[in-house]
Amino acid sequence: MFTGIVEETGEIVTRVQSEDGLRLRIEADEVATGLEHGQSISVSGVCLTVERFEDRAWFEVFLATETVERTYLGELSEGDVVNLERAMPADGRFDGHVVQGHVDAVATVSNVESVDEDWFFEFDLPAGYGRYVVEKGSITLDGISLTVADLDTENGRVTVAIIPTTYALTTLSEKSPGDPIHLEVDVLSKYVERLLEARFED
Repeated sequence: MFTGIVEETGEIVTRVQSEDGLRLRIEADEVATGLEHGQSISVSGVCLTVERFEDRAWFEVFLATETVERTYLGELSEGDVVNLERAMPADGRFDGHVVQGHVDAVATVSNVESVDEDWFFEFDLPAGYGRYVVEKGSITLDGISLTVADLDTENGRVTVAIIPTTYALTTLSEKSPGDPIHLEVDVLSKYVERLLEARFED
């Protein structure tokens, strides 16, 4: 489990495509410290498993074909940056919200606006996902725990406000209209939906 609080950004330094999937080597400092084989790391919101690593230098992850098809990580090139977060320890602080690292879909940046020192990002949600989003609720975008500032249900768009620290420390500063972004809706909303469905089925 993750909390959506990005620890740092890392740079893709090696990209090897095969018939089975995609292997990435990512340079990092803090996140690559004290790693263990099999450890989980959120890479721009995608939960991946560490296969190889060099302490305080880099780590490697493998993306199966299904993961490549469901995310945009397969479109990234060497030199691109990604958001990184290690799994939350049992005794760690819970500063964001429950993030599984299971990408539901790929959304699209529709507008970016600077207002004073803050930024407002608007995203087009894929069809069917607007029902999981509520104003002032939690949403995960590229692994970042964010609060919904505005929801346009008619057009399937959501707006979030970004403070300067989040803008500077994550890949949001690299995003422009038309760019893809990983979407993970609040898992609690999906559980509620399933419970209601089960109730009516009974």
